[in-house]
Amino acid sequence: MCSSSLISRAVGLTRCAAVSLGVMLLIGCKTTKSTFDPRVSQRSAGGSTNLFVSATTNQIKPDWLKPSSTPFIIGPGDRLDLEVLGRSGTRGATFVCPDGKIYYDLLPGLEVWGLTLAETKQSLERELAKYYTRPQVSIALTSVESKRVWVLGRLNKSGIFPLSGPMTIIEAISRAGGLFTSRFSGTTEELADLNHSFIIRNGEMLPVNFQKLLRAGDTSQNIYLEPDDFIYLPSSLSSQVFVLGRVNGPRPIGFVDNMTLTTAIGKALGTAPDAHLSQVAIVRGSLTEPKIAIVNLAAILTGRAPDVLLQARDIVYVPQSPYRTLERYAKMITDTFVRAVAANEGGHAVDSGFTGVGVSTPIGQ
Repeated sequence: MCSSSLISRAVGLTRCAAVSLGVMLLIGCKTTKSTFDPRVSQRSAGGSTNLFVSATTNQIKPDWLKPSSTPFIIGPGDRLDLEVLGRSGTRGATFVCPDGKIYYDLLPGLEVWGLTLAETKQSLERELAKYYTRPQVSIALTSVESKRVWVLGRLNKSGIFPLSGPMTIIEAISRAGGLFTSRFSGTTEELADLNHSFIIRNGEMLPVNFQKLLRAGDTSQNIYLEPDDFIYLPSSLSSQVFVLGRVNGPRPIGFVDNMTLTTAIGKALGTAPDAHLSQVAIVRGSLTEPKIAIVNLAAILTGRAPDVLLQARDIVYVPQSPYRTLERYAKMITDTFVRAVAANEGGHAVDSGFTGVGVSTPIGQ
């Protein structure tokens, strides 16, 4: 699967908790998780009330701010320049084939996948000693294809780039031509939505705050990349609500004024039979500091609670089972969301005919 627009801030604080109306808070957590009350009247559409302020436990790990000390490991597609010193006619270019071998000079094929350059040199000299007296091999890496990073979204030259050495997020964005700039205003702020930009590593979103990194110049967010990291900076002009989880058609929904929770779920073809309707989540705000409301959809559908107004870029998540902790629930939702966005955006990056995917089943809660 390829490794897939988005949410605005809630305003105002209150101490009022209204469990009887379908919004449930987690009490007794070691860490505070931001929750908001999404129920508003039609006359105040678009507003909402926070119940308490966010405090995320996710932190940038110190090791992420240091370049990797691991030597470069050769893989399929990497290109090499080789020469047996002092032997005419032995200089040539080759590449690592899909079988993990290089085919050079008199050798029938040498397995190099997973080796460092130094180990490859030693292996070449050992095997070439069958044909030459004490051969000394010169080896140079000329092109990297086995390791790459994805840098997509509102950038001048978004794409997939080789990772041949240490590279930070800032360097990767620079490699992609920088943030896309409006020809009229000369700014990028209205074109790249930094609050909902993200980086995925091994299927999980890393807690990098792109607003702090690119607007405030906070270098504590400028981590070093690893192979297959996925960076996405969405457009701030997009106006959608994302409906994920146990619905029949998980998808982004075009936002319209006064859109309600039941309307959005209806546009996602309704809930699945095994959906757990009493703890439907609405996630709002920055992906690194999300605010979350837990809503009893069953009560809404039976007329025991009022419907809920959504905002553009809200994430609606219908679970299959009750959540254990609010913090883990919020993290699972944001991870599911960014994986869905990455799958779709990555798919379009490599195949213009890609039709998209939906994410309905979480890895775990």
